[in-house]
Amino acid sequence: MPDALLEKLRAAVGPANVLIGIELSPYVVEGRTPEAAVFPGSIEEVAAVMAMACEVGRSVTPWGGGTAASVGMPTAGAGLILGLRRMARLLDHEPGDLTATVEAGMTVEAFQTALRSRGQWLSLDPADGDRASVGGVIATNAYGPRRHLYGSARDLLIGVTVVTADGSVVKGGGKVVKNVAGYDLPKLFIGSYGTLGVIVEATVKLRPLAEHEELVCVRFDRLKDAGAAVKAIASSDLIPNAVELLDGAAVGGAGLAAGAPGPPAAALVVGFDGVREQVDWQRAELARLTGPLGSRDVRQLDAAAWPRLGPAARGAFATPAAVMTLVVLPTQVADIMEQGAGIARGRGLQSAWAAHAGVGVMRAALGSDPAPTDPGAIAAVLTDWREIVHAGGGHANLESAPLAVKSQVPVWDDPGAAGRIMERIKAQLDPRNILNPGRFVAGI
Repeated sequence: MPDALLEKLRAAVGPANVLIGIELSPYVVEGRTPEAAVFPGSIEEVAAVMAMACEVGRSVTPWGGGTAASVGMPTAGAGLILGLRRMARLLDHEPGDLTATVEAGMTVEAFQTALRSRGQWLSLDPADGDRASVGGVIATNAYGPRRHLYGSARDLLIGVTVVTADGSVVKGGGKVVKNVAGYDLPKLFIGSYGTLGVIVEATVKLRPLAEHEELVCVRFDRLKDAGAAVKAIASSDLIPNAVELLDGAAVGGAGLAAGAPGPPAAALVVGFDGVREQVDWQRAELARLTGPLGSRDVRQLDAAAWPRLGPAARGAFATPAAVMTLVVLPTQVADIMEQGAGIARGRGLQSAWAAHAGVGVMRAALGSDPAPTDPGAIAAVLTDWREIVHAGGGHANLESAPLAVKSQVPVWDDPGAAGRIMERIKAQLDPRNILNPGRFVAGI
């Protein structure tokens, strides 16, 4: 990096907030080391850094907690890491309006802790909430098991402040739920993976804390029986906040195998919240529905199990060879899980499967013996998985894998005509292509 640019960055954010050399080791992605990591402390400082980077054509990677750093292709050049850890304040909380405004660098866990003290919460529960930042969760559209009832960031974000590639500060939405004027700018940045702008503030809708919440695990000897139970729940009077379907490997990955009679082939984990009497009735009704379908063990889980559900498939292996996210119709989930596991076994690989079954989103991890796995075999399995999902009208994206695998299997599924629209939006908002270049769909 030119000394002149380095000095300008230090002057803008303070020398202690610009890292170079060995201090960059936490920000190495796919073996690529950035030129520097810069940590602004205000919107003005973010804008100044972006303007400098734009002027000299340096790529910029926005960085919250780094929990999704391996998603997508690594950026082409070394460039800058723009970290938001210093921007982590709760700016405004209006309990009467059920809204809050927060700086993007605040972790989800810290945000929830602040809200709980006033009897409210943000109904998003992504994995690694202790590290994942609010801005990062919005930028990656991350969510957890409670999406089944409460939706994703698209349902909760009502206002956003973004710094664009040239350093302009753009605001969209507002601080009240009833806001319908103009284009819905906030949704443009949800799931954009930092390719359109740097999210610096967000205003979100909140919910009151439930009086009571329970998580119930139902074990099955056959995955297809657990799949039938998912369908039974969908057609019942139950109103769960989570419906998670795990195969045997993922049950172990979530730490749910201990203390139960024998290893299950599958488990259905269902969450309920509301007034206590309602939750009690729903738990009993769940047992009644699943009994004739082959359930052999129904037990309550403690609250510590919630954060282990999202990464259950990945957690089945010390170092997964690859992780893929697959989206299908909810009625297809169990069948796709069985087919996918069979494909992996045919290539001599192990797999673990976990699904937000009620919304049709699955995460599958590949593993093997400690010996390195042939990238070609991994790529072949991932390609076959994508094909069976396509056959049912779904899509699949590669969440993480070595570069040797990513070079053989497209990370992102074909976006079709939407890809051309996304390219045009990218060209308008980032004409010099400095924000996470090449990381996202269609090479954006």
